[in-house]
Amino acid sequence: MQDFLANITARFNLLTGILPLGRAAATRDAIAGVQLASMDIPQVLGYARIAGMPAVTGLYTAFLPLLAFAFFGASRHLVVAADSATATIFASRLSTMAPASSAEYAALAGMVALLTAGLLFIARIFKLGFLADFLSRTVLVGFLAGVGVQVGIAMLGDMVGLTGHSSRSIDQLLVVVREAAHVNLPTLAISALVVVAILVCKRFFPRLPVPLIAVVAGIAASDIYGFAARGISVLGPVAGGLPPFGMPSVTWQQLLDLLPVAASCFVMIVAQSAAASRVFAERYHEPVDTNADLLGIAAANAAAALSGAFVVNGSPTQTAMADRAGSRSQFAQVVFALVVVVVLLFFSRYLQYLPHCILASIVFTIAVGLIDVKTLFAIRRESPGEFTLALVTAAAVVLVGVEHGILMAVALSLLRHVRHSYRPHTMILAPGDDGVWVPVPAVPGIQTAPGLIVYRFGADLFYANDHFFVDDTRRLIDQAPSAVRWFVIDASAITDLDYSAARSVGELCETLKRGGIEVIFARVNRYLRSDMDRHGITPIVEERCIFSTLHEALKMAGVEKPEAQIKGVS
Repeated sequence: MQDFLANITARFNLLTGILPLGRAAATRDAIAGVQLASMDIPQVLGYARIAGMPAVTGLYTAFLPLLAFAFFGASRHLVVAADSATATIFASRLSTMAPASSAEYAALAGMVALLTAGLLFIARIFKLGFLADFLSRTVLVGFLAGVGVQVGIAMLGDMVGLTGHSSRSIDQLLVVVREAAHVNLPTLAISALVVVAILVCKRFFPRLPVPLIAVVAGIAASDIYGFAARGISVLGPVAGGLPPFGMPSVTWQQLLDLLPVAASCFVMIVAQSAAASRVFAERYHEPVDTNADLLGIAAANAAAALSGAFVVNGSPTQTAMADRAGSRSQFAQVVFALVVVVVLLFFSRYLQYLPHCILASIVFTIAVGLIDVKTLFAIRRESPGEFTLALVTAAAVVLVGVEHGILMAVALSLLRHVRHSYRPHTMILAPGDDGVWVPVPAVPGIQTAPGLIVYRFGADLFYANDHFFVDDTRRLIDQAPSAVRWFVIDASAITDLDYSAARSVGELCETLKRGGIEVIFARVNRYLRSDMDRHGITPIVEERCIFSTLHEALKMAGVEKPEAQIKGVS
């Protein structure tokens, strides 16, 4: 029987995040799972607050979704549960469609999770795990910073005891400023105490579950001293027991309205989950199967949708917490889910005494943690242009909303890549101080040697940059110090040539040849050579002027000993 189960799991790639698991490893992961539960249960309650859902649904996300990913996913480390980024994405849209925490709102949230599961499943079928690569780490840092600012602003009202709320960050900030005279001082004092305690202990005692201590202490104090009667807002009655099962019910129009929201969640899930799983897989020298993880997260979101929860994500923050607790497989997450079951069955009734300000303060510290100041400064130091992209992304999230912010993040990532391909670095070999040729930026007015220019174009040639290649070539030749007889194109960076670029390159080569200039292609790889043959450039240039090395091309141009003129280049 054991061999049969092993064969089934191996054939369908099930439980790969858990197996193999020895007795010692199981004990270690079980302890880690309990520690993770102590740190993470307050956070998932906070994420439910961000999502606009009843607090107990945060616990639901850490039950069946965790088990579903452990069964179908591949990563041994990724923690899949409620997450602030995805919670903010769908809450920003759903808040305009139904009152927060209402039955209709919960149905909409469940449908977003189900649609997201469908998109993830489609991505798994077509092996679209590579889509994670299209959201650069730079704009992801900016996006999360923007989410941190937005969530932090959203929590300010509860932290100071104000009842006014707005779905837009700027409007919410104005509400807090406008109603500052009505701040509830005991609520503010509790919030300040919780925030300071969490941030200080995170710095000096990172393993201490301060959020859990704050929740337990807050519940006890609220019950004993009657916080509700003293003007301190509390959660109120919380449904206990296991989550209800059922398909979320929405109209067809609502379904269509929710598709863009699910698409935004999908993009964030793919990017964040892939980044988190890769980081920890590399740390422990384990293989990465992004496509299998997509199936696991799809199953987790389907489980969330059918159990009254909301969208779940592979969280980098919670994965790091699990790693610090000692987790080395998904068995720790299974234990975490069992602890959640115990809380749901026996302790959920105590949550009614939990002050809103404590939950908001915990969420506020989570939001602060999303703003990775150290990485932002590193980006600014190493690449000011990318730092600007990160700031623009963060500002978009705060000013126009999370849903549009994630789409802008993807667009900025792609535009940055296209911009480099559109205007790539170009170089010319020019004599250095010792007479040996060295690559320098391609500026008109210099040449490699009398009558010779060796030019390198630093990207593939396609319809958007072919005119840049042609114009650059003509300027270099027209402004050369002496008449050019040989124009050598170092094609080492060119692996693709589309139809439009081929027409431009072919016409350029014909024009140069009519002007008495020999065009020579060097370091031509087989992919470029195939394109040159297919598009008819080879007959124009002639076989004798196409080489796989630069040395051969230079000999064709009359350089007797190219290996002495340029060292280290083939």
